[in-house]
Amino acid sequence: MATLGVGGRRVTIRDVAELAQVSRQTVTRAMNDMAGISVETRQRVLDAARTLGYHPSRFGRGLVRHDHHTLGLVISNLLNPYYPEFASAVVARAAERGWTVLLLDCNGADAERTMITQMADQVDAMIGYLHLGRTELDQLVPGVPAVWIDAERKPEQPDGVIFDLRPGLEAVADHLLAHGVRRPVMLDNSGPESFSGRARDFVRSMASRGIDVPVEHAGGDQLEHGIEATTKIIASRPGTDAIMCFNDIMAFGALKALRSGGREVPQDVRVIGIDGLAAGSYVTPQLTTLAVDIAEVAALAVDIAVGRRDGTVAQASRRSRSKVRHRLIVRESG
Repeated sequence: MATLGVGGRRVTIRDVAELAQVSRQTVTRAMNDMAGISVETRQRVLDAARTLGYHPSRFGRGLVRHDHHTLGLVISNLLNPYYPEFASAVVARAAERGWTVLLLDCNGADAERTMITQMADQVDAMIGYLHLGRTELDQLVPGVPAVWIDAERKPEQPDGVIFDLRPGLEAVADHLLAHGVRRPVMLDNSGPESFSGRARDFVRSMASRGIDVPVEHAGGDQLEHGIEATTKIIASRPGTDAIMCFNDIMAFGALKALRSGGREVPQDVRVIGIDGLAAGSYVTPQLTTLAVDIAEVAALAVDIAVGRRDGTVAQASRRSRSKVRHRLIVRESG
């Protein structure tokens, strides 16, 4: 809820709260004629709003109804098929709980900070692939519960859904060795000076079985990164007999590059992805992958967020975390 003030400056509920020397929640109550504040305080808020030229939108007014709650869903890139699948599952679970969903597509912490600031007054809880830490979120959206997805990488965050990939990667290692693989390569999304947790765990799993796995650093996790990095692998490591990819999207790129390079999958090179996207069954050959139950992840995250909001997940609890494991789905590529 925001309007343009003098000179085009954006006036927000925060400005009104600061001028009236009250909380944002008090401004919301005053602007929507809700109970719980004195007549004097209400008038002070209305006077501040009038001075600043602040007028809450009809959309904003609808969001503060007691029977209407909105979940902010933060994702990184709608062009990646994983996120639309995840968003669809979140919307379905939120609807079951009587909530609506506001989608924030934020690529990086700066964009996330800006969008959350703009939408702060429109959400009652947040979940997603959050770049910001709990301390900063408390400053941007005080009192709003937040649930991190893939929270193991962010141990300081109180609430989240953890992905446990290690058992799945152990299964991949056994599967590859059983099919005679001896020269695998890890195709990572990292830059040349770093490794993702997925890459580290796969390298360790193979090392424990006597196989040294080189890592190809693609510098990104999109289709084009998979194509470019796999093309390099074909040229620099012609004996490669398996490519373990950071995610399914990169694996699709690997399949494309291998076909262009005249390599047969899985006869010459086996390809395995991570995420379990539905699109993996649409490509040829169908993609072998480590799949996570996206509906389960969405349900766990939504339930934690809603529980924090309505008190069924006690605020006194230090953290609420749920663990989800990936499982190996063997298809044609692996």
